[in-house]
Amino acid sequence: MTTFFQSNKQEIMRKIAPRILLAVLILLFALLTLFLSGSVIFDLFGIRAKEGNYVLLVVWANFISSLLYLVAAYGLVVQKKWPYKILIISVAILSAALAGLFIHIDQGGWYETKTIGAMIFRICVTLVFTFFSYRQLKMRKQSIILLLF
Repeated sequence: MTTFFQSNKQEIMRKIAPRILLAVLILLFALLTLFLSGSVIFDLFGIRAKEGNYVLLVVWANFISSLLYLVAAYGLVVQKKWPYKILIISVAILSAALAGLFIHIDQGGWYETKTIGAMIFRICVTLVFTFFSYRQLKMRKQSIILLLF
């Protein structure tokens, strides 16, 4: 009897652990992004002065994305179907902000060169989160189908 419960517990942990790990990673990324972008927007801790020539459109896009990351992390924890859709919206917002940054640069606006790399990195990380969130949904569906048969 003990063996059955131990193997069942191991199987449950094997299925839950990747989803929880992904949610924790998204949560940490969200909190870091929220702190940094919020500090620039609301001029907290003198970070605005340290940032130099920031582009407010990019900062707001990051701030909004951080809130979406929080929602997606929650959705993963409670096993909802929509976290990857929230992350797709975040990718769209960040991509639009990157396009806006290029327009800003083209018009001669001030910016930090690191901003371009940071935006590309953020978009790539969000795409990875989106992929694994979608994969978790597909794995969950496969588990349900296997349980039915």
